Amino acid sequence: MRNFLRNNLLTVSFTLAGAIAGFLYWKFIGCLSGTCFIKSVWYMSTLYGMAAGYVAGSLLTDLVRSFRKEKKA
Repeated sequence: MRNFLRNNLLTVSFTLAGAIAGFLYWKFIGCLSGTCFIKSVWYMSTLYGMAAGYVAGSLLTDLVRSFRKEKKA
């Protein structure tokens, strides 16, 4: 578990940050009428934030790893 977290620290941290951002988006901006699919309930907004954070963290992790490989070569 420790190796997994060490290898995927950016992905995990961006996923958590996305979840927090999604929840805060629902809390402060959200949809008052309840007709918005993503913004009307807290868990949908949080899940979409997690997905966006995961994608950003995964891309950034791959980018960092590719720079490290170029630097070693």
